[in-house]
Amino acid sequence: MLVEPRSGLLAAWGNALLAGLVSPDEAALAIVGEDAVHRVEGLPGEAGPVGLTLALGRLRGLGATGFRVALPVPGHPLGLSGPPDFNARALEAEEAVVAYGVPYGLVPEVSEAGPEGDLHVEVVWRVLPVREALPASVPSLGEAERELAEALRDATAVLSRLDVAGSGPVAEAAVDAYRARVERG
Repeated sequence: MLVEPRSGLLAAWGNALLAGLVSPDEAALAIVGEDAVHRVEGLPGEAGPVGLTLALGRLRGLGATGFRVALPVPGHPLGLSGPPDFNARALEAEEAVVAYGVPYGLVPEVSEAGPEGDLHVEVVWRVLPVREALPASVPSLGEAERELAEALRDATAVLSRLDVAGSGPVAEAAVDAYRARVERG
């Protein structure tokens, strides 16, 4: 099942809001999705946690012109530009959102309670200062397209060498034998 990272939802709907394509309430509802609630903590000008609608409006008022997603993993800090505290929290969460136009990033902290099938999920987005610098290891659109084309050419060459399409009855017999072994345990 394909699950969008929360940071992707926040960046996409936040950008739609900044572009005037959706209302603040529409953006907040889409970001929250099936979660119970999302709050934003550490927002400049606010003493405590606030809702997404207010937070997105406040970030726009502070000068945010857009949002981008960071999906870092250990050894590959994709989309991060520092400082170390922000990077560490983003690495732990394996996702973050960085705002353009203001030196802030948001990292989700997710808490879950309840049994499977009746899960109560709350998300607190921590607003942290970030450096306004180029993110680490983010390819341009042209580079990403070139890498994708190369990967497709490589995969096509490997599949052609393996002659997967020409296997016919031999491959079907092997699959049937495997399924029979699995059914026997």
